[in-house]
This record gives sequence, structure tokens and C-alpha cells, in this order.
Amino acid sequence: MIEIADLLDHEAVLACREVLARAPFRDGVLTAGAAASAVKRNQQARGDDPEILALGRRVRLALERHDVVRRLVRPVRWSSLMFSRYVEGQEYGLHVDSAIMSDSDGWPFRTDVSFTLFLSDPATYAGGALLISDPAGEREYRPEAGSIVFYPTGYLHRVMPVTAGERLACVGWVQSLIRRPDQREVLFDLERLRETATADTALTLDKTIGNLLRMWGEV
Repeated sequence: MIEIADLLDHEAVLACREVLARAPFRDGVLTAGAAASAVKRNQQARGDDPEILALGRRVRLALERHDVVRRLVRPVRWSSLMFSRYVEGQEYGLHVDSAIMSDSDGWPFRTDVSFTLFLSDPATYAGGALLISDPAGEREYRPEAGSIVFYPTGYLHRVMPVTAGERLACVGWVQSLIRRPDQREVLFDLERLRETATADTALTLDKTIGNLLRMWGEV
């Protein structure tokens, strides 16, 4: 799991909220699979709305520019981004995301990494934590607005009931250049070591990183 606290700054978060305040929303069940639809209780901004499409492009650009996303997630294909709203009494029960989805051009792709970008200040709503189950147990996320959490798509997770206020978030999915998370971590660690290496060591690391990318990369 990866948490980035500064993906969007305060001004960018406010701009997102302004768009969502006037965007058309519909029942989130309409974008859920057969199993997830039984436990999904939220609202989804219409994906065909021009302002929502533009907002999705701006958020994706911020993701693509972030150094940790580029070097640790290594995205090669993206889903369309979805903007969700939870109000009092709404939740998303325990579920697992689909292994295969459609990318932003409508082509099927493998989902390796899921993410939730938080757009509401935690002081403005109660409940609504993102709970992710991994082999070590459950982890709970309710960070500041502008923060994002990445996690393996195969993990069970849920959004706890919102008991007051409004919870806004952006969610999406990525196919990574490197399928396995442990291999992505190895490459990330090697690239960080390269930043402080001597010239000779940096050259060896370049060779090693390149060979590992050829061994593990899927394009």
C-alpha cells in the first residue's frame, strides 16, 4: 500500500470541489459489477459530463507527473477516473474490484493497482473511512484532502458508513508496466540508490535496472 499526502495542493482540491458541486450525479450502483452492486450505496458523477471529463484529465495529469507514482506504480494503462459522493447513511460494503476493466479508450486491461484520492477534509464528515484488508489485517485510511492511497486491486476493501457530512473522492485503476508489487519495489529501491551513487556504481545500477525492466516489463 502507498499513501501520498500531497498529490493535490489546497487550491487544486478546492477546484475539484467547485466542479463536483455543480456536476450531475447518479446512483453509484449503475457503475458496479453484479456482486458489488449489492453492497454499493453512493452517488457517482456522470462520466459523460464535459466538466467531469476535464476534471478527470487534470487529476490524471497530476498523477502522471508525480515522481512516486511514475517510479513505484509505473502505470501504462488507466481506467477512466470516477468521482464519488457519500452522504449520511451511505457506504460501500466489503468487495473486491474487477480483475479486468475497460481503459479510457474502451479497451480491456488488467487492473494491478487501485487508488482512492480523498477530496473532503476529514473534519467535515464523520465515518467514511477506507478499510483495506491485507495479509497482516485491516488498515484504515481517512487522510487529509488531496491525499491518495494506492493498493493492490485484489485486496478486499470497503468504505465505512458516513454518519454525517459529505465524503468526496476520486477512484481509479491502473495496469502497471511491472505486474508484481515486489518487483516494482525492487526497481524503486534501486533507482533511489542510484541517486546517491558514484559514477561507476550508477552505471552498474543503470545496467541492472535496465535488465530487470526487460525481464519483468510487460508492454
